[in-house]
Amino acid sequence: MREDLKSMTLAEMQAMMKELGEPAFRAKQLFVWLHKGVTSFDGMTNLSKSLREKLEERYFITAPKVVRKQESKKDGTIKYLWELSDGNCVETVLMRYHHGNTVCISSEVGCPMGCAFCASTIGGLVRRLQPSEMVDQVLFTSLDSGLEISNIVLMGIGEPLDNYETVLRFLELVNNPDGMNIGMRHISLSTCGLVPRIERLAEENLQLTLSVSLHAPDNETRSRIMPVNRRYPLEELMPACRKYYEKTGRRISFEYAMIRGMNDTKEHGDRLIRLLRGLPCHVNLIPLNHVDESPLQPSLRQTVQAFQKQLEDSGITATVRRTLGSDIDASCGQLRRKHESK
Repeated sequence: MREDLKSMTLAEMQAMMKELGEPAFRAKQLFVWLHKGVTSFDGMTNLSKSLREKLEERYFITAPKVVRKQESKKDGTIKYLWELSDGNCVETVLMRYHHGNTVCISSEVGCPMGCAFCASTIGGLVRRLQPSEMVDQVLFTSLDSGLEISNIVLMGIGEPLDNYETVLRFLELVNNPDGMNIGMRHISLSTCGLVPRIERLAEENLQLTLSVSLHAPDNETRSRIMPVNRRYPLEELMPACRKYYEKTGRRISFEYAMIRGMNDTKEHGDRLIRLLRGLPCHVNLIPLNHVDESPLQPSLRQTVQAFQKQLEDSGITATVRRTLGSDIDASCGQLRRKHESK
């Protein structure tokens, strides 16, 4: 059975070339071709025909197909639905900011976490992605759009820390100077709060930005909307976040979806202030995207503004996430759900 070539690191390719009796520099040539988006060995013109034939026998090159592409007329946000080699689909979103282009990628097909406000988790986890399939989302989004990618957020379909080893390898691949060369400080990883994996990630000391999906300041509310809280309650999550900051020196971003009547009152704000006191962090208030299958409603604009002011008055940095792609299927997982229902 042929192996997935693009999931290999440069060091692994160097070892492979040695096995094939080829000089080590061939590995770098191969790595560069793959991370430029070449989809066949025939396109690798500086490799000998005999080497290309050997590679063809042993390896395959991944390349997703565009099933659907939506582009916002308001802000230029592009949402892709990619079909993978086994017919499963994942979503990727390209967002344009003044500081550069950010791509939001998926780490799994479906999601096992069951958060009440998220379309990605409806239907559960289908499978975890391979490193190549994560790289491809960045690479082919850039190639299709013609835009250079400067930032990556792992905040699409799936829980990145549920696919831990794959995500670490993906980070190594996109960070490689001979590949896309995207620095760790330009990468954000979002988690719903898998405490043992947060602690393990802290030990990696990767200098990326950790975004924790908090969404509620107390266990009762958080457990209602995020089943993971029943396993890793706030009494375990918050110490893990503090340890992460102590180990890495990187300020944590807390994601907080504003849900009308559920987590957006002044009392909730007071609890959140107490919960985060003393921890260098940033709170990202997110106007809730509507999901057809969910009864949850977004907070009113004036409620969001009051909540933000309450946090800032207490000394906590808080911003309201800019709403992008409001005229397309902006909520994560919605495009995939519509495609599956058809």
